Amino acid sequence: MHFKRPQILLTGLLLFFAGVQFRLVESFTLSEKSTHVISAQMGDRGGALQSLWQAGGQRKTIQPPRWLGLALMSVGSVLTLKSLSMKGSGSSDR
Repeated sequence: MHFKRPQILLTGLLLFFAGVQFRLVESFTLSEKSTHVISAQMGDRGGALQSLWQAGGQRKTIQPPRWLGLALMSVGSVLTLKSLSMKGSGSSDR
């Protein structure tokens, strides 16, 4: 599959802004339903954590590593700049 300029630009911008979001927040608290889905997907691998998540309707808090935001911002900016350096995606490019 060959990606065109608008697709690369959109992907780059989305990754960049997701990286900014990861840099601005310290943690995400999942809802009870999503916590239950994650604990069900983990199956037996979760062990004590799975029983802890399901007990009393507790919610899971996810703390993404600090480097994740920088990595997403870096990849997003490279893709965005790459898309801006490409030729246009008009019908005459075929």
